Amino acid sequence: MAKKILWFSCGVTSAVGCKLAIEKYGKDNCHVAYIKIDSAHSDNKRFIELCESWYGTKVNIYQSEKFKDQFEVMIKKKFINSPFGAPCTLELKKKVRQQIEKEIDFDGQIFGFEFEKKEINRAIRFEEQYPASKPLYPLIDNKLTKSECLAILESVGIEKPDMYKLGYHNNNCIGCVKGGMGYWNKIRIDFPDIFQKMIDVEEYVGATALKKPMKELMPTDGRHEEPIAPSCGLFCQIEFEHLMSDKVDKVLNGFAKTTERGQF
Repeated sequence: MAKKILWFSCGVTSAVGCKLAIEKYGKDNCHVAYIKIDSAHSDNKRFIELCESWYGTKVNIYQSEKFKDQFEVMIKKKFINSPFGAPCTLELKKKVRQQIEKEIDFDGQIFGFEFEKKEINRAIRFEEQYPASKPLYPLIDNKLTKSECLAILESVGIEKPDMYKLGYHNNNCIGCVKGGMGYWNKIRIDFPDIFQKMIDVEEYVGATALKKPMKELMPTDGRHEEPIAPSCGLFCQIEFEHLMSDKVDKVLNGFAKTTERGQF
């Protein structure tokens, strides 16, 4: 029997999105999947266990068989990042996702895009480019923002992951190569060992994650930036996500279709 694949990322929006899907489709018709990366915060284990109790079903944990984290990918590939995406996303997430899709007979996949203009646009572009993934967006359907998802978790006694408590907007790997100077200066303070590891990787690979080598990053660089990295998803790149679709305002104003598929 076909199931819904519920993508759990240890982020607050994906956690609530999975719960909404389980309530709608039933836990026996849902397969909650989490792709583990060794550089994630250790607090994620606590968050997963609490969410499992909340869901009434387990979170199935997967991991790349070749690479344990983004640093190993960069070292073995001798490549850090490009405008077309990071190799760590391809190796650690996309290829694992593709294997899961082959193993599970699915009739829909649940993604935690929130009810916010930029995220709605990403969801629209995502569905245009990856229709075979049969994407479903329960947070958009229910008009839930990230702050509202945080409130829902608090209401059931689940504390948000430690990365949010530290001021990061996403619970990405620690040391995301998509982060800017402000992000890396915060990593320098919160996780000095990770900051040094990135310096070592850059010197080994002969390339940089930023516009300058990490070892030359000044503490004042990026001080006007928010110390966040972009959300790192299961697909290497969503093309044209920076271009606002004319469908976004219709969704915000409540004119989107409510069908299971093709909701945009």
